[in-house]
Amino acid sequence: MKVLHFADAHIDMANYGRHDPVSGLPLRVLDFLRSLDIIVDTAITEKVELVLFAGDAYKDRSPGPTFQREWGRRMMRLSRAGIPTLLLVGNHDISPTSGRALSFQEFDTLEVPHIQILAKPALLGPAELEGLPIQVIALPWINRAAVAAAMQNEGDASGDANRTLEDRYIHLVNHLFGELNPSLPAVLLAHGSVEGAVYGGERTVLLGGDFTLPRSLVRDQRLDYTALGHIHKMQELNEGMHPPVVYPGSIERVDAGEAGDDKYFVIAEIQKGKTKVDLRKLTGIRKFITREVRIDHKSPVTAQLTAALEPRAELKDAIVRLTAYFSREIQAQMDENTVREFASEAFEFRFIQRPEQEGRIRLPQDKTISSLSPVELAELFWKDQHLKEEGFPVLREFAARVIQEVHEEGGD
Repeated sequence: MKVLHFADAHIDMANYGRHDPVSGLPLRVLDFLRSLDIIVDTAITEKVELVLFAGDAYKDRSPGPTFQREWGRRMMRLSRAGIPTLLLVGNHDISPTSGRALSFQEFDTLEVPHIQILAKPALLGPAELEGLPIQVIALPWINRAAVAAAMQNEGDASGDANRTLEDRYIHLVNHLFGELNPSLPAVLLAHGSVEGAVYGGERTVLLGGDFTLPRSLVRDQRLDYTALGHIHKMQELNEGMHPPVVYPGSIERVDAGEAGDDKYFVIAEIQKGKTKVDLRKLTGIRKFITREVRIDHKSPVTAQLTAALEPRAELKDAIVRLTAYFSREIQAQMDENTVREFASEAFEFRFIQRPEQEGRIRLPQDKTISSLSPVELAELFWKDQHLKEEGFPVLREFAARVIQEVHEEGGD
């Protein structure tokens, strides 16, 4: 089975840049659609037998009609090509309000050929996959609030609702695993966090918060491929082993936290007990450049800012963010217009100013510095640094000894 897997399209990311005068779409949205076109073109030209989308078509749970139109155009190309396509529901595809439609509900409502929406945990076999010799366990995003409300309606008075939810979910997944046909290759298609996975910016997924899938589940030997979505950083969580467990990541850089990440989709040759994964790197991805500078008094202020943006040629068509830290008294020396002119060829330039002001230690009422002993002044400093007061007696003793030694040596 030749399968294409991608995730986290977020095609309505319009938070940077201008609009295209021809289409009227934000230029940033065109970046995402360009990647989506590459993915759809590949599926059609390479004649894949199944497309797996692991959730999050948009960033907004209620996308505008224009963005729905653009997503629909690409999905209809897959439908007209006769390629079975599974659209798994992610956390950005489902409304937090009970009873509201999914962001791509129209494909289900209009019964678009070859397109299936997967909004509930399910096992799909050849009968549901147009006769394809494969089976897919679908695990869409869990809406904790909706499940908790359903449990209350059922009269579940468990003291730990989260633990009960996780226990039920694992029980359901194990039941689906038990229903697998051992003679057919099996795929797990899931949108969520996996224990030990890494977010962009190197944030490790820890237990707690969102429901986290155990590694043992996604690596189950009854599986031949695990297709994941939700985390934007591409990673293989079972590298060199079977089954492959892959987050392809988002199809474009979503924010500055993904500045150093390349973007991918997957072509997987899936067979029982042996799967070959081909990571396809997406081209034409918009650059994010983040720079920081701490301004000192030794050099011209504006020159330090422009130097932090060098080499200037790299800024062209990139989304650039410069954060400057400085003492408040030199803020007037900044020539922001010169800095913006230096970055004028960037797609978008954001200049973030972080003035710093030294805090003053407050003296006790009716006290002056000259009226306080060196040890008392030291104690004020320790309080300003939020040191624990239970340690003050030891610090006082040490400070008094140091001061005494200085006096004995003839110091001030």
